[in-house]
Amino acid sequence: MTKYQFDEKEVRDMGMYAAVPGMYGLPSGPVRKFDTPITPKENFLRIYRGEKLVWLPNMATDCNMLQPEVMPDAYARNHGGIDWFGIEWEYESLTNAAMVKPGTRRLSDITKWREELIWPVLNAIDWEKDYKENYEPVIDSDRVTMFAIVNGLFERTADLTNFADTFCYLLEEPEELTAFFDKLVDFHIDLIKIAKKYYHADIITFHDDMGSQKNSFMSPETFKNMMMPHYKKITSAVHDLGMFINYHSCGSVGNLLPYFIESGFDSWEGQDSANNKVELMNQYGDQLIQAGMIFFPEDATDEQVDEMIDEALETLGKKERFFLAYSSDMKIERNYHSMGRLYEKSRKFYNQ
Repeated sequence: MTKYQFDEKEVRDMGMYAAVPGMYGLPSGPVRKFDTPITPKENFLRIYRGEKLVWLPNMATDCNMLQPEVMPDAYARNHGGIDWFGIEWEYESLTNAAMVKPGTRRLSDITKWREELIWPVLNAIDWEKDYKENYEPVIDSDRVTMFAIVNGLFERTADLTNFADTFCYLLEEPEELTAFFDKLVDFHIDLIKIAKKYYHADIITFHDDMGSQKNSFMSPETFKNMMMPHYKKITSAVHDLGMFINYHSCGSVGNLLPYFIESGFDSWEGQDSANNKVELMNQYGDQLIQAGMIFFPEDATDEQVDEMIDEALETLGKKERFFLAYSSDMKIERNYHSMGRLYEKSRKFYNQ
């Protein structure tokens, strides 16, 4: 494998990548560009191919992250409104997110899903027009494209009914829930094909939170029996289309990781504050890539920034199975600087 000796010119001012319409309703802006020896896309895909990294892949600088708000689900989750399945969402400014409006129940019971649900017609949306108008002018082909799908199988069921009933359905109505999931999986696979055809996605990020702050929502055995067969269909479809799949699943879900792996997910974007990420990397890093955060306090000194980067590289980054879902509380000029430090230090780290 070719080694790329770090050159100081790589972190000179190269301008910025254009702002891509933001994910999760968050404001977007231009992000820093580096004079990289290979493209950010090539480096990012190396982690999924099990190849030698040139620097630590960083979603903020190396990705075109897409969540097209032409999808009713995306718009409702980001701003409030009616989603694909007729569920009303209410925006909460304090959390900068939306939740199902209190008192809303779209599906009376899981046994009634055939007669009560109206399924979205995906081809009613002009996907090509959306891409050409909102994404093509700002997408940089040197960066990897990641397409986010929210409201996974478990979350969708809870949104349509409620969490308590969904837990009961897992145990009391496995046949009906399985039939509903089969239909929902087909819908998601059709959407994944759209992500590939019109948005030229390289990676799908599929959301389905599976835990609370303290534990998983269900036992590993229930996950294996009820969720895993459906996830396998989704991951197989993604792989058949030549893409990779990143599983966004918050909560304390370390006990489910063996089944995330068996389901066919390539990477796991988990909640740092609810999991011992270093321990899980040591246990499962050879089989499952992790995405995680580094939270730089706004008042962090340069020395503190360097220490946090070094710690992340020496613990999570050493297996070359970790990429950064970048996060920072710093002001723009400090954020610009910290991204530079992250790039430079990881370039040197992986060139050893």
